[in-house]
Amino acid sequence: MDPLEDVLALLDTRSQLSTSLAAGGSWCIRFSPPSGMKFNSVRRGMCLLDVDGEPGPLVLAEGDCFLLTRRRGFTLRSGPGVEPVDAGPLFAAAEDGIARAGEGEDVLLAGGRFSFGSRAQELLLDNLPPVVHVPAGTGQAETVRWALDAIDRELRERGMGATLVARHLAVVMLVHVLRLYLAGRPTAATGWLGGLADPAVAAALASMHGEPARAWTVAELARSGAVSRSTLAVRFRRAVGQGPLDYLTGWRLELAAKRLRSGNDPVAVIARAVGYGSENALSTAFKRVMGVSPREYRKEGHR
Repeated sequence: MDPLEDVLALLDTRSQLSTSLAAGGSWCIRFSPPSGMKFNSVRRGMCLLDVDGEPGPLVLAEGDCFLLTRRRGFTLRSGPGVEPVDAGPLFAAAEDGIARAGEGEDVLLAGGRFSFGSRAQELLLDNLPPVVHVPAGTGQAETVRWALDAIDRELRERGMGATLVARHLAVVMLVHVLRLYLAGRPTAATGWLGGLADPAVAAALASMHGEPARAWTVAELARSGAVSRSTLAVRFRRAVGQGPLDYLTGWRLELAAKRLRSGNDPVAVIARAVGYGSENALSTAFKRVMGVSPREYRKEGHR
């Protein structure tokens, strides 16, 4: 199984497309901290991005894409010395799905945001830097451009199910952006996401995700990556920040939590499905990591 696909599915990844932005001349727009993961792509022209708490500005050229993984305010602008205007009223006055700023339409940005379930911060967002910038010139960026072109086409032609198709295409774009980011900066991500950049660690992760209920040993996981037990142990801890079996425990508990949130299976059934021999064994591990028992977790209605 693919760990990236597994995590995005477990987090109930969804996309919501935003009103596009057209701007020209001198302009500067201030955005409030977004919920979820904000994304934008420069479809035409160039501009500058400033994110609160980050060095900047970041120059965005035509074809560039960026993700904001933290709830931080940000500013898009044509250049220095322009008084910012609040994005809220500007986008509230949008016509034909496009908000406009300045004079003319030299710059066009399209974007939206990704929303996730309650475990996104720990499982995904904390493993990424606050800003992920994917320049247009990167080797596989054409795939991202293809997804954005397809989104534009769906929203422009408004065929049956266009909005749904566009939202799914946005998730496709997210997967490719994360792929490109990991390929370009393999040591920048942390946790399981960083582990995907190491072939031996990635093989072990894929094995655990493929059969999470199996009673894996480190030696078996090492064979999947064609390395020794000690080599895998060192490389896995260095990349992921914990040992292989500790990671496996955490992933099993995430799967159990997902089933507790979304279904009505008895705790004993869930325990066996994720690799625990009894309800008591799952409950002990679950409470140690999650802070509450499985039954309390379900009763509290976590999402």
